[in-house]
Amino acid sequence: MIDIYQSLKETGRVNAGTTDNAQQTEPAQQSASLWRDRNFITFWSGQAVSQLGAQLGQLAFPVLAVTLLGASEFEVGALNAAGLAAFLLIGLPAGAWVDRWLKRRTMIVADLVRTAAMATVPILWWSGILQIWHLYAVSAVVGAATVFFDVSYQSYVPVLVDAPKVPQANSKLEATSQIARIGGPAAGGGLLTVVSAPVLFVGEAIGYLLSALFLLRTRDAERPVPAKDRQPLASEIKEGLVFVVRHPLISRIVACTGGVNFFTTLAFTLMPVLVLRELQLGPEGMGLIMAVGAVGGLIGAIAAPRFAAWIGEGTVIPVASMISSLFLLLVPLCVLAPERWMSLVMLIVSEFGFAFGVLVYNIMQLSMRQRVCPPRLLGRMNASIRFVVWGVMPIAALASGLLAENFGLVPTLWIGLGGSIVFVAPVLFSPLWGMRRLPDEVHGA
Repeated sequence: MIDIYQSLKETGRVNAGTTDNAQQTEPAQQSASLWRDRNFITFWSGQAVSQLGAQLGQLAFPVLAVTLLGASEFEVGALNAAGLAAFLLIGLPAGAWVDRWLKRRTMIVADLVRTAAMATVPILWWSGILQIWHLYAVSAVVGAATVFFDVSYQSYVPVLVDAPKVPQANSKLEATSQIARIGGPAAGGGLLTVVSAPVLFVGEAIGYLLSALFLLRTRDAERPVPAKDRQPLASEIKEGLVFVVRHPLISRIVACTGGVNFFTTLAFTLMPVLVLRELQLGPEGMGLIMAVGAVGGLIGAIAAPRFAAWIGEGTVIPVASMISSLFLLLVPLCVLAPERWMSLVMLIVSEFGFAFGVLVYNIMQLSMRQRVCPPRLLGRMNASIRFVVWGVMPIAALASGLLAENFGLVPTLWIGLGGSIVFVAPVLFSPLWGMRRLPDEVHGA
């Protein structure tokens, strides 16, 4: 039997010998062709608008819960858990269903469900009956729809563009997402000085609705899997899980991402409490942290291909993961700052560096996953990974609230920091280190 680890290392060496001219001209040709691809531009535009609306909602949920409904640390953790629980509860069957369905149609339905759910919050608020459990319910519904949207979205890019253009498409989509993360929280923080938090939910509902409309105008050649080719649901779920577990690189990426996500969720679930209550930086301070921090993500999204070419496509994954975890040191340390403005600066720098590392890491590992996975398994592969790496997050969100109420806010932040650094190990000590080129051949087709 061939040693898969050794073959992957050898692939890295062989590809490293590619001529400089090929390396220089291929990205430019791919980028230019995507700019001329009107169909991709339509899809890209819809996601840009959707992301901007989503960023308004990400700010609105914690601000509404903490400042207007007086949520405790545990209630904030439960709210975050409600939005993420669907990845744990329905993530695996969702992948199998998405592989059976048309992905564009699935995303449209998911967008319409999220539009309706988000629109209920301002209606309940203006009616004077909004309570914290309403936010739990809305967050859970939006989370369930997001499971189907995200699994379809990650599996749709290889359907929409040719395989060599997948990294470029992911880079453009992630760059736009980061621009939304810059403008959305900044706009949301500014709006919160003149309007109430529930109004921001209207903006997110509109973003999801526009996303659905742009998807209606997008065209692709995907066809549903014939019923005669389908296996029992349990068998299809197992096939996706087995592919993820047995792939020597994807399995390590899942271990790293799942562990880091668990421990960073411990910390980030408590960020609204830290910023709004402990440091008293206000909603505008929180919006500023998210917006300026997202600049790091934008730079990471743009720089990922060059960074990878500089130190190696495989090496950049553990390096980026370590960068993002180390910048989290500033989160618990900011409590020790003698002035509030110093705490604000430390949190902005932390968010900037964290977002830079995360985006470089995500673009490189996602592009590799999409390239090596057989098309018929894309939905199940992505869902299996989301089941683990997002499924741990609702558990961590609940744990963060319990830990903070029993041991304190700052000790919980330190636990999150320490754990996120430890879980860089699966990719740090792996064949990725020193690999000049990630594999791009399909395995298990």
